[in-house]
Amino acid sequence: MAGLRVVEQPPDSARYPLHGVANRGEVVRVGDGTEEAGKAVADSSGHDSATRTLSEDDFAVGVADRYFEDYVAGAVYEYGYASVTEAEIIAFAERFDPQPIHVDADFAARGPFGGLIASGWHTAGIAMRLIVDHYLSQVASLTSPGIDELRWPTPVRPGDTLRLRTMILETRRSRSKPDRGLISTHAELFNQHGQTALSLIAMNLIQLRNP
Repeated sequence: MAGLRVVEQPPDSARYPLHGVANRGEVVRVGDGTEEAGKAVADSSGHDSATRTLSEDDFAVGVADRYFEDYVAGAVYEYGYASVTEAEIIAFAERFDPQPIHVDADFAARGPFGGLIASGWHTAGIAMRLIVDHYLSQVASLTSPGIDELRWPTPVRPGDTLRLRTMILETRRSRSKPDRGLISTHAELFNQHGQTALSLIAMNLIQLRNP
């Protein structure tokens, strides 16, 4: 099955060179040939198209100058849009999660979802790319102790268009290491119908601008 995506040129595309980035308004048709499947693993982040801030208000500073102090509890931000094709779903799953519902369209059509769906780990990867591109600091993000409550309420299907919503739940300075703080974030990924495709709570250690 061919995928169809209308993509926009990202204003910050130079930061992350992407495979198959098209000019603004160009329609990119993805065939089902072997040459497309061959490069689909590299494209499976869903970011061959432009992504951008969707919120009216974003951080006061960009990711290249963002520190702990810029993350404020209660703030909500949205970013998008990322798309995914059948070729990308199959290529990711063939390498990392080769269950029939992810790699065999005929089998999946007879299965509980009525068609091919993306691996939940593929969905998580798409969310992570949006988080890295737009939310996490490039200069002050130190590490993550982990995530909690990872859920995939609605499967991602070929042709879906996804957006990320982040809400900062809590910010707390470290007592033992005063140069950093812990940020707790509730992240959700929504499809074009407003259905939740992913939900998680992430923890990140971020360096302070002024310890």
